[in-house]
Amino acid sequence: MSDIDVAMARALLLARRGPSSDPNPRVGCVVLDDAGEVVGEGWHEGAGSPHAEVAALARAGTAAHGGTAVVTLEPCGHTGRTGPCTAALITAGVARVVFARPDANPDAAGGAQRLRAAGIHVSQIEDLGLRTEADALVARWQQAQDLGRPVVTWKFASTLDGRGAAADGTSQWITGAPARQDVHDLRADADTILVGTGTAWTDDPRLTVRDRRGADRPQQPRRAVMGLRGLRPGSVLERTGATVLDTRCPHEALRRLWALGSRHVWLEGGATLAAVFWQARLVDHVVAYVAPAFLGLGAPAVADLGIGSIDAIARLRLDDVTRLGDDLRLMLTPTPDPTEGA
Repeated sequence: MSDIDVAMARALLLARRGPSSDPNPRVGCVVLDDAGEVVGEGWHEGAGSPHAEVAALARAGTAAHGGTAVVTLEPCGHTGRTGPCTAALITAGVARVVFARPDANPDAAGGAQRLRAAGIHVSQIEDLGLRTEADALVARWQQAQDLGRPVVTWKFASTLDGRGAAADGTSQWITGAPARQDVHDLRADADTILVGTGTAWTDDPRLTVRDRRGADRPQQPRRAVMGLRGLRPGSVLERTGATVLDTRCPHEALRRLWALGSRHVWLEGGATLAAVFWQARLVDHVVAYVAPAFLGLGAPAVADLGIGSIDAIARLRLDDVTRLGDDLRLMLTPTPDPTEGA
């Protein structure tokens, strides 16, 4: 690998240190001096904090002059809570900027053009693997920008006969330990975990992201509850200050979460809440865990989706199948309704 490729791989690692629960994309930056040596590193630590380029330039100091800034996302050219990264790069006197992917956000795009106008050589990295990695790093954030609302991932677990709970209401645990840990790993990429008040009252969930020892991770998504019942007094969510969305309208819930900075909602349940989002066509991804077990009687994992005939069957694209212990994880994307726009 070239020095630039090595620096970009490092920048991608730095970017992952940024919080997933943030309205901004995760970005990393490495600054090389004119001899190709690393003199500064930085990443975006959250809304209102210095952007990755600014943090890396601060560590590099005057050694950045005549050097190269290697950054995972095209430097922004706009002023938000902080100033434009392009201005910082120009002031630092860097000679070259290499980025992994262009910034498709219309409010922030155009940074490369501004840098070129200032006489800085700007290019996109040639390594397709690094480009793909950079795309994946901000995929959910970019999708949210395109949608103008948070991306919604619906997760559920079921038995082979489609049950999400037993006849007596118990539901822990349908799947085994590997699948449950996988849920926490995926939750960590969302900035909000959302349940309905029914689930909040019945299960009294923590809605945290935990490591393999069962301890809460340092970075936690927002915990939110949607519905008109409020929180059960003394419940975990009530004691820890979960966000209450006192509405039954999924569009309104997402509007409020967007205003709070949410860009990726992990929809945990229950089945009724998920059905509301599905019927409103607000589910963008589905993660289904299937256990090799039967319950017979019991609550279905999926509630009424408003499908009345086989002609209206809701088909999904199967993106991935992974075995986790004895369980299967299916990752799916709803396919467009062929009747829409007709």
